[in-house]
Amino acid sequence: MERGGKSGRPGQSARAGQAVRAVRRPTVRLPELRPYADAELAAEGDYDGLELADADLAGQAGRGARFMDCAVRRCALDETVLSRARFIDSVLDEVRGVGTDLSQVSLRDVEVLDARLGGVQMHAAALERVVVRGGKIDFLNLRKAKLKDVAFEGCVLVEADFGGAELERVSFDDCTLSRVDFSGVRMRDVDLRGVARLDIARGIDRLSGAVISAAQLMDLAPAFAAEIGVRVE
Repeated sequence: MERGGKSGRPGQSARAGQAVRAVRRPTVRLPELRPYADAELAAEGDYDGLELADADLAGQAGRGARFMDCAVRRCALDETVLSRARFIDSVLDEVRGVGTDLSQVSLRDVEVLDARLGGVQMHAAALERVVVRGGKIDFLNLRKAKLKDVAFEGCVLVEADFGGAELERVSFDDCTLSRVDFSGVRMRDVDLRGVARLDIARGIDRLSGAVISAAQLMDLAPAFAAEIGVRVE
């Protein structure tokens, strides 16, 4: 579907006839890490070259903290508050939790691996050069977030909310998107062709700037017809 174009055909890239631009992926090379020995996170804390492994961070608050060249592995993040935190050149590996507050967080050159999260608040977050690989995230709130060069690989997103978000060079490969909300989204070079299951609850009219496969177009045809008021009998 072209934004402002003449044809407006669904599934067409924003720049007809041109290939979707590939995601620029992060290159995370962690230095030799020091174990993190403290029991509590600190607001505005500065964490550099540390490994937080198998820690119970549930209910802790690290608002505005900065994580540089860090690895967070197998940590519990139930209701952990990391709003406005910054993760740079870091890895989040097998983190788990419900109700984690990552609102306005900044992720740059970050790998998120096999996460098991639910009810994650990431509204107004900024993600640049991020890979989300494996795992399952339920009720992910990315409203008003900015995603640039983000790759989702082999993960399951249930009722993810991208309402009002900006997506540029974002790809989904071997993923399941169940009841996703694209209301008010602005897309540019978003590749949905690798989605194994594409279930759009809202925002079917916001796919301008995305590319989908012919098979996906057939699956979404009833939703497209309903959006423009066409009755199929």
